Amino acid sequence: MASPKQPLLRTDQFLRYRRHLILPEVGVEGQRELLRSRVLLVGAGGLGCPAAQYLAAAGVGTLGLVDFDRVDLSNLQRQILYTTADVGRPKVEVATERVQALNPDVKVEIHPLRLDSSNALDVLEPYDVVVDGTDNFPTRYLTNDACVLLGKPNVHGSIFRFEGQATVFDARRGPCYRCLFPEPPPPGAVPSCAEGGVLGVLPGIIATLQAIETIKLLLGIGEPLVGRLLQFHALDMRFTEFRLARDPECPVCGEHPTIKELIDYEGFCGLPAADATSEVDEVTAEELARRLRTGEGLLLVDVREPEEYERARIEGARLIPLGQLEQRLGELEPWRGRPIVVTCHHGPRGVRACRLLREHGFEDVRNLAGGIEAWSLTVDPEVPRY
Repeated sequence: MASPKQPLLRTDQFLRYRRHLILPEVGVEGQRELLRSRVLLVGAGGLGCPAAQYLAAAGVGTLGLVDFDRVDLSNLQRQILYTTADVGRPKVEVATERVQALNPDVKVEIHPLRLDSSNALDVLEPYDVVVDGTDNFPTRYLTNDACVLLGKPNVHGSIFRFEGQATVFDARRGPCYRCLFPEPPPPGAVPSCAEGGVLGVLPGIIATLQAIETIKLLLGIGEPLVGRLLQFHALDMRFTEFRLARDPECPVCGEHPTIKELIDYEGFCGLPAADATSEVDEVTAEELARRLRTGEGLLLVDVREPEEYERARIEGARLIPLGQLEQRLGELEPWRGRPIVVTCHHGPRGVRACRLLREHGFEDVRNLAGGIEAWSLTVDPEVPRY
């Protein structure tokens, strides 16, 4: 006797995805396709968190999560997968718990690593679509080039202050990230979200657009944002669309590509190599204030620009702008082996300064967490904010 046919969906799946099933563009076959699909999220931060939630809820069968970071209190304003109790835990670990609690149909594959040229092709290769939620230029260029070399669509999103943008880079039928940005900006020219800020709900808007585009690509429906850049302006509540053209001279997807393998992206973006040993220790504003009050012999180095230093500074800080630091290391020789604390506006320039100092043999170096902004907010409100 012939065995009965395997049902297309289980009863619980029929109930869970019923609103999808009644859409002619999705239906049972479309939902089964989603359950078979594999999507990689590069970054489990402001964009990756809501994107993961919506893709999991939609029934994308396998979600890969790439992130080497741990949950920080400053993440909770926008990274909605995490709670206060999760501070200090690996993001991929917490995200896996939340996603599987939302939808046990979803298999989560974690990649708790820093994506780089040595591992990117292996990590990206098994997935159908890559969702780029990164916040730095080296990883954006790396993700783009890996997607082009592997022939995979790259659903890109980025956010800053009150604005965000989303597009789909797919070199098989349109431009790639390098067609839009052939060269990265000079280091420090474009502030990060840590330096310039971001409205906490903004990543949810952009990540939702990324999730929609991902589902459209997986199902082969609608018109994806290939060759179109959609910008969102929160203060005006306005969307603006720009057409993007493929660059025939693009070094990775053009007619005569010169980039045929992954390169050194930190070097390409003018940054020192970032590896596990390049992470820096931090000191809170309160701890620094205590150490200064006790008369501890430490040197406070301010790596902002002179006009910033004139506007607001911590008493006793020595000004050495980041761009001059390497040339002026001789001034710090008496402090080799002694404690140095570095400060900037919000922290990221201080991180780069600490890395540079460590590369030149200064071992007892810490960054002021949150920079002079944190000092103004938690220690001395007389120091102006800007």
